[in-house]
Amino acid sequence: MDTTAAPASDLFPPLERASPDAPGDDELLALLALVDAGGATASRRALLEATGSAAAALALGPLGWREARLTDAQQARLRRPDAARLDAHRAWLDTPGRRLVGWCDPDYPPQLKRSPSPPLALFVVGEPARLWHPTVAVIGSRAATPAGRENAARFADAFARAGFAVGSGLAAGIDAAAHRAALDRGALTIAVLGTGPDVAYPPGNRDLHARIATEGVLVSEHPPGTGPRREHFPSRNRILAGLSLGVVVIEAAERSGALITARLAAEAGREVFALPGSIHNPLARGCHRLIRDGATLVETHSEVTAALANPALELASNLRGRLATPIQHHGVAGLSSSAAARPEGLEGSVWDAIGDDPVGIDTLALRTGLTPAALSSMLLAMELDGRIVTQHGRYYRVR
Repeated sequence: MDTTAAPASDLFPPLERASPDAPGDDELLALLALVDAGGATASRRALLEATGSAAAALALGPLGWREARLTDAQQARLRRPDAARLDAHRAWLDTPGRRLVGWCDPDYPPQLKRSPSPPLALFVVGEPARLWHPTVAVIGSRAATPAGRENAARFADAFARAGFAVGSGLAAGIDAAAHRAALDRGALTIAVLGTGPDVAYPPGNRDLHARIATEGVLVSEHPPGTGPRREHFPSRNRILAGLSLGVVVIEAAERSGALITARLAAEAGREVFALPGSIHNPLARGCHRLIRDGATLVETHSEVTAALANPALELASNLRGRLATPIQHHGVAGLSSSAAARPEGLEGSVWDAIGDDPVGIDTLALRTGLTPAALSSMLLAMELDGRIVTQHGRYYRVR
């Protein structure tokens, strides 16, 4: 029996890389094959950690896969990959602004990596470095009351003004209200999907899905074309919890996906907050249950941002390590800021390129000669420092 696997490049015809910062074609194909193998992720993550790359993991062949405790079904999928399916995924990723961020990718969000059962890889629409941004998840019922939607929008707008990204699951009700409020503020919103990154669900959120794809970040562990499946939404919730520093539950029934997300957030060591409500509102019972179980009762957004100040500083330190530049200050409201000072080194060149007028990342790339991915990481660090702000995809100096 042949116990070796053909390199990923032998399975498909050559394809140009989507961008200078995208993984090489052989690595991308190998990672897609590992994702497509399906099943539990723990053994595949361990395989990647042991080998250091998806291409090396694929090259081990059946003997190595068996030693890594991949199931028979996973090994069968790796031996006989669905070439047409993987080629379609690769073609989707060839469009600028789309990335597959694998477990070994330096852009894999560190806070997600430290959470229980993190995904093997993330399909991302938008800049992956923005997933490092300090994020507050705002979640709740799909059948929210008007007051609940107003509270979601009010809290999300306040978090955006304080410098946090707003995360949610792009569901109807509370999720949609939170996403829209962040977008209307010109701030970052991150939507974690239970479908493929190209599938808008529910269909009524199609326009919101498209807007987030342009102005925020869409993220999913499922390949393009994956439709809604009941079992995908609880697993979606663990990613949202893992990406966030804290979770705010606005309205929730006693049995709801929001409570699952809150439980997963607590298990991941994240802060859980809940808004109290009327004893006559069935959508307040889930929040009251969370409070009885130890969640923090909150009435204002400042109670949340104050509690998350230290985790936000830790995340900024992680980003500085990623960029190999010294940690200075942090731009989240309530923390110290070095607003108007020109940074040194390469960030100083980016500061000069921004100039006095708002500018988009494509123009900055032309002015600096840097790739959009490299620029995005530096811009995020400068935003965390409080030196710049971003609104509607354009960057401004803080004066």
